[in-house]
Amino acid sequence: MDNKALPFASYEWKIAWRYLRAKRAEGGVSVMTWISLIGITLAVFALVATLSVRSGFRTEIVDTILGANSHITLYKAPSQDQYGNVSRTFKDYDEIASKLLSLPSVKGSAPLIRSQIMATFDNRNTGLEVFGISYENLLRLDRIAKPEEFEGDMNDFKNGIAIGSGVARELGIKVGDSIKLISPNGVRTAFGTSPRVKQFKIVYIFTAGRYDIDRTRSYLPFSVAQEYFNREGLADEIEVLLNNPSNLTEATSQIENVVAPDVQLWTWRDASSSFLRALEIEDNVMFVLMSILVMIASMNIISGLIMLVKNKGRDIGILRTIGLSRGSIMRIFMICGAFTGILGTILGIALGCLFAIYIDPIFSVINVLSGGGVWDPSIRGIYSVPAELHVIDLIKATCLSLGLSFLVTIIPARRAASLHPVDALRYE
Repeated sequence: MDNKALPFASYEWKIAWRYLRAKRAEGGVSVMTWISLIGITLAVFALVATLSVRSGFRTEIVDTILGANSHITLYKAPSQDQYGNVSRTFKDYDEIASKLLSLPSVKGSAPLIRSQIMATFDNRNTGLEVFGISYENLLRLDRIAKPEEFEGDMNDFKNGIAIGSGVARELGIKVGDSIKLISPNGVRTAFGTSPRVKQFKIVYIFTAGRYDIDRTRSYLPFSVAQEYFNREGLADEIEVLLNNPSNLTEATSQIENVVAPDVQLWTWRDASSSFLRALEIEDNVMFVLMSILVMIASMNIISGLIMLVKNKGRDIGILRTIGLSRGSIMRIFMICGAFTGILGTILGIALGCLFAIYIDPIFSVINVLSGGGVWDPSIRGIYSVPAELHVIDLIKATCLSLGLSFLVTIIPARRAASLHPVDALRYE
């Protein structure tokens, strides 16, 4: 009869389900089954949580890079004038910016003044990176012009200076205060160059989402920055924003065709290449480590199945005697082990998804219980733990867990199938 039955017939499922529900007194291994189930659930949960945080962290970092910086920056190669002075500034920046804007891959092009200075307020000092940019071009930087948190009015940019929230905290200033900027390359006199000191009104405070940006960056109107840094009629660099920042190859090729040979290009990937490579290596290492954790948890299934096979030796002998084939016996015990893996995977995926969805309140509770300082933005760069669920990550976690759970059931299931009915009943 059994030889005519299809694999995984209904009676095989019924027998496996009975073994799974059996109490220890009846020869079952319910305790080991629960241990295996909990182990796989926690391992899959850890894997999904790690993958979601990894994806969220990468997305947040790349988003802050693209949302607060240019996608491609143009620099002029160093050149000397007749007096031996070296210069890397653009004189024809308006013409170059117009040419770039005509390219199909370019969304925006902006001449820029860039310098580092000292900022002071109420006897507090800090280093500051100043970007001179026009109001219209600043609006294209979403992380600056449209941040989640800000103070002041962006429309007042022409009347003052915009600074990061980290600078505001460091100096203890707010919108409406006046900050003093000190540039070492200031006014040239007969006695040398004296520092240039000027006060600017704080009109806008932004939170870009990156600690290093908020802690050091400020923006001045382009014409004001030209005057303050002695760059009248000049620009230090030209920033380019792309419609598709990922398609750098095509964009750089188009830009190189319209600019002079002495113009050098620096993409956002060039600027962040080492950091992105470190993230990629960390991602791969974390996935391998979490995969090992899932594998270790799956090994508990082997222990539970070996004990189940040992306790059910008499049953195996009886089932073989009444006509069940070795294949049926093997499938019955494979179902027992696979059921634990499937249920543990489902529970682990569900817990991992809940963790990713409610990660902010979870870490808020952890931060309170630990006394604060769980997530230091000065070290990690961003202000909170990000999490982002991707279908591909859930598929990888599910396939890994189910694959290992099914694989480890083969050895004990084959052992059960190899038992001879006479040997199985001899010592019962």
